Amino acid sequence: MHQEIKLTREVTAIQIPSGDTQVLPVGTAVYITQRLGGTYTVATSQGLARISATDADALGVNPVEEEKKQVAAELLKDAPLAEQVWTQLKAVYDPEIPVDIVNLGLVYDCAIEEIDGQTVVSVKMTLTAPGCGMGPVIAADAQAKIMSLAGIDDARVELVWDPAWNQEMISEEGKMILGMV
Repeated sequence: MHQEIKLTREVTAIQIPSGDTQVLPVGTAVYITQRLGGTYTVATSQGLARISATDADALGVNPVEEEKKQVAAELLKDAPLAEQVWTQLKAVYDPEIPVDIVNLGLVYDCAIEEIDGQTVVSVKMTLTAPGCGMGPVIAADAQAKIMSLAGIDDARVELVWDPAWNQEMISEEGKMILGMV
C-alpha cells in the first residue's frame, strides 16, 4: 500500500480536505494511503487526493475487488431494504479515517418512507469537523451508494450539525480499528 505508483493516465481527483477538483496528469507519482468504500485516498507531492473507483485502472488496481463487492451485493439483495441501506452506508468512508461513516457515528438518522408511491431514503449525517471540505463529497457518496439499490427511487442525504459529533459516538468496532480500545 505504501509503494509509489505512477498514474497510467490523467485522472480527475478531489483534493483533501478542501473538496476542490484537481487533475492529476499521467505519470504523477502517488502513494495509496487508503482504499475503502470503493475510493482511493492517495498522497501526491501536492497533498492528499481522493480518486474514484472508476479511475482505479489508472492506479493499476485490479477490478476483481469490485467484482467481490457485486457478489456481496447479490447476496444482500434478499435482505430487508433497511439492512441493505445500512450496508451501503457502511461502505462510505471519510478519506482521512479508515472507519466507515456508520461506525464513526456520523449517521444520526436513516428513514425509509413511501412518498407518492416512491421509496425514499432520508439520511441525516454529520462530519467529524464542520469545516471539512469533503462533506459534500462524502454525502454524495452515501447518496450514490443508496441509489444503487434496487427499489430505491430517491435518496436524500442531509448534513446536520446538531448534536455536534464527538469521539464517544464511535462504535466499539470503530474504536478497535482506530486503536482506541
